[in-house]
Amino acid sequence: MNNTSKAWVVSADMGYGHQRAVYPLKGIAEDGIITVGSTEAASKSEKKSWKRILRTYEFFSRAKSIPVIGPPLFSMLDTLMYIPSFYPMRNLSRSTFQVNLLQSTIEKGLCKGMLEQLEKKNLPLVTSFYAPAIAADIKGYQKIYCIICDADISRVWVAKEPWESRIEYFAPCGKAAQRLKAYGVPDERIHLTGFPFPEELLGDKNLSVLKKNLGQRLFYLDPAGKFMERHGRNVKYFLGEENCNFENKRKLTITYAVGGAGAQKEIGGKIALSLKNKIEAGEIRLNLVAGIRENVKEYFDSVKKEINADEYSLSIIYSDSLYNYFDKFNNILHETDILWTKPSELTFYTALGLPIVMTPAIGSQEKFNRKWIHELRSGIRQENPEYTDQWLFDLLNRGTLAECAWDGFLKARKLGLYKIREVVETGKFVKETSPVFR
Repeated sequence: MNNTSKAWVVSADMGYGHQRAVYPLKGIAEDGIITVGSTEAASKSEKKSWKRILRTYEFFSRAKSIPVIGPPLFSMLDTLMYIPSFYPMRNLSRSTFQVNLLQSTIEKGLCKGMLEQLEKKNLPLVTSFYAPAIAADIKGYQKIYCIICDADISRVWVAKEPWESRIEYFAPCGKAAQRLKAYGVPDERIHLTGFPFPEELLGDKNLSVLKKNLGQRLFYLDPAGKFMERHGRNVKYFLGEENCNFENKRKLTITYAVGGAGAQKEIGGKIALSLKNKIEAGEIRLNLVAGIRENVKEYFDSVKKEINADEYSLSIIYSDSLYNYFDKFNNILHETDILWTKPSELTFYTALGLPIVMTPAIGSQEKFNRKWIHELRSGIRQENPEYTDQWLFDLLNRGTLAECAWDGFLKARKLGLYKIREVVETGKFVKETSPVFR
């Protein structure tokens, strides 16, 4: 990218989703990716405010699993991020308590450090969190782009008076774009780009790496050949015959990933124990993704020791550096066949031809993500993880998970990274009609 396409790229330490969304944009980030509340420009009081917000978010996210008191505690957080039902379609542009609270908090100094840093150079702002976008808009900043990280969002993502706001939005899917319109955002400030994926998983605008990865994945997901009997001709047409020759160089690979708060780690343990015999026999590989949570890594280490698995058959993906973790995670996705996770921002990764097995949703936005992926037919809710060795392989033998992978590839948008770059540089992007290159 040339200097004219540089931008301030800003995120927030509120789970992995917001940071994962901007990491692929590191190539255009002026002075690197800025995390609000942790920059040198932020005051001590502002840093404390962000840390308090993060601790509260993580506490309530993990609280849901606490017997009896957990669900009521979590519902308190969920109420603040409430997303109204989609139907009937109606005007939802009226300000809410959450919107007013955010504006008041910004006026008291939230995002002040970021705003001071932005004054150093007149560049577009690209952020994956609503607070920096709203703060910059209040300040009078001219070019503001906000990446939506879920299939649906609460009213707090949009300015108090959206018709007067300058914020433009990058929507990952049609549902999110429709919701923005309901909140009062004009059509011309909504760009239906898709979620920004790492370039190393795409290859290029022709999706050379993605096609090669998916060409191999479909064979592992269809051991009985039932999917290819029905769709083989379409697969060769969209992926190219050169990507449809089975190399058979590895084993079926399952990746289980926890969220940023470290919730639901026990599900990963149940999956591993259920698959113990298949892991020992060298029939499958399992990746347990701990992210940057040391306590989750320690738990997964104990599981690995219990089933006595070697490094090839059971790998634990962990780093004490967030961006290093993202690199490790992206690397294992090349050979991942099934992505098992909560319905977070990772549901959009079905666009890469990954079938998603979903754990229970945590929060309103995840329920809408789950609904979106069900509509695409590219993901399923998990059955009892203690019997993974039974139901998961029934789905494989029926070709169901191969169907999910193919539906995700054809129906979900894949070129968000390139389209976002194009809008930042030129103010618009060229719309595609092909299902592959949307």
